[in-house]
Amino acid sequence: MSEERELLRQTVAALVEKHASPEAVRAAMESEPGYDVRLWRLLCEQVGAAALVVPEELGGAGGELSDSAVVLEELGKALVPTPLLGTTLAELALLAVDETGPLEGLAEGTSIGTVVFDPEYVINGDIADVMLATDGEKLSRWTAFLAQPKVTMDLTRRLSSVSAAESATLGTDPGLADTAALLMAVEQIGAASRCLDLTVAYTKDRVQFGRPIGSFQALKHRMADLYVKVASARAVVYDSIADPTPSGAALARYFASEALSAVAAEAVQMHGGIAITWEHDIQLYFKRAHGSAQLLGPPREQLRRLEAEVF
Repeated sequence: MSEERELLRQTVAALVEKHASPEAVRAAMESEPGYDVRLWRLLCEQVGAAALVVPEELGGAGGELSDSAVVLEELGKALVPTPLLGTTLAELALLAVDETGPLEGLAEGTSIGTVVFDPEYVINGDIADVMLATDGEKLSRWTAFLAQPKVTMDLTRRLSSVSAAESATLGTDPGLADTAALLMAVEQIGAASRCLDLTVAYTKDRVQFGRPIGSFQALKHRMADLYVKVASARAVVYDSIADPTPSGAALARYFASEALSAVAAEAVQMHGGIAITWEHDIQLYFKRAHGSAQLLGPPREQLRRLEAEVF
């Protein structure tokens, strides 16, 4: 990681530590907009999180997809609800078709964006000002639409069903589903790494038979296996982001989904019954793991895409 990206990571991590405690995350997910408006403003003003992929001449930071990935990974670690994922995708969509009008508001964070891949489950659907949609070939902008919040298992990611009242075709889809897969994957890696950290810390404190359970050889092996799974998945994800391809996006999503699901499942087992109580945070990671795995294409769909390139 470059020195600039490491500084970016540290800055976001500091903001998350100060403003996104587990209690703050719960308050944000239960709020009317579904995210902490104050933290979002800080991320936009102090970090320029919403401006990273927008060129400087259009009011942005002139960064790359890897810069947004660094921010999303840090937010993913604490399951911080923000509009960043949908807004970043909307910006990339607008840039691809040279529709620059809405970019200023999106880059400033005063407007919220999203891209519709499946109208039944849309990120930022009920709070978006700028809504774009793709059918895999053509990109359109929905200038008037109806949104209905969905009841979902993962409360840290608000989803809505949407329908267009008015729309206009903008141009050719530049492969937004693959970009979304990469950014979702990096979020999953962040959540997996923090979930594993929380589990390791718990096994050092939880005592049975006069010893911390983390000292038992069987649990050491299981946690070591999880560490390798997360580290290898993270390497795949960032390699794919550095050189994006359709097969790389499918590979990244598959490895990230499998890593987070495995870590969350083991975290529940190692924490015991407390892990599935509302008061404990592990249940939030468990729900994020299963919710994210099904959003924008489940692992089996990614495998089919990879198989199609081989056979």
